[in-house]
Amino acid sequence: MLVIGTANPPNSLSQEEYTDWYFRVTNSDHLTNLKDKMKKICHRSGIKKRHFHHTDDTFRDHPELAVRDQPSLETRQDILATAVPELAAEAAARAITEWGRPASDVTHLLRHAHARSAAHVDVLPRVLRSRRRAPRAKDLAENNPGARVLVVSAELSLTLFRAPQEGHVDTIVGQALFGDGAGAVIVGAGGDERQVF
Repeated sequence: MLVIGTANPPNSLSQEEYTDWYFRVTNSDHLTNLKDKMKKICHRSGIKKRHFHHTDDTFRDHPELAVRDQPSLETRQDILATAVPELAAEAAARAITEWGRPASDVTHLLRHAHARSAAHVDVLPRVLRSRRRAPRAKDLAENNPGARVLVVSAELSLTLFRAPQEGHVDTIVGQALFGDGAGAVIVGAGGDERQVF
């Protein structure tokens, strides 16, 4: 691994304030037992701050996202279609900048299914693109002299965002732990470049 680049949305909340925010935007303050459980999970997680694409405005404009069992797939996909590639492209650009070589030196692009960032990254059309990631990156780097593989992944927690519900502790566990972000690495074998790992 030659270099790492990361990116997060600009919106953030401290872990300490997240539970109150989450229960407020989902109109679930009346579920005090679940709220207390989530506060304990957040406190014990060791997480200080998390970044999110979604804000109060997201739920004001799309209230179906905060209501369990309301149709919201199309809305989620519309938001993801724009936000995920932008976030992935930012992480890829940071990795390339840190690498110090032109983007055109990337020979292969491997991306997470949602991180359709190739169009946002200045990489020549000759770059091999694939959705297979880490094992494929290692294979490409080791078996193709001079290969420099850009691996990009991005996720938004909005994909699984839903209101808490009694009997579904898994929902508050996920909400207590995950935020939004993207990562990119450039992998290569041989050459005189410094290696991160």
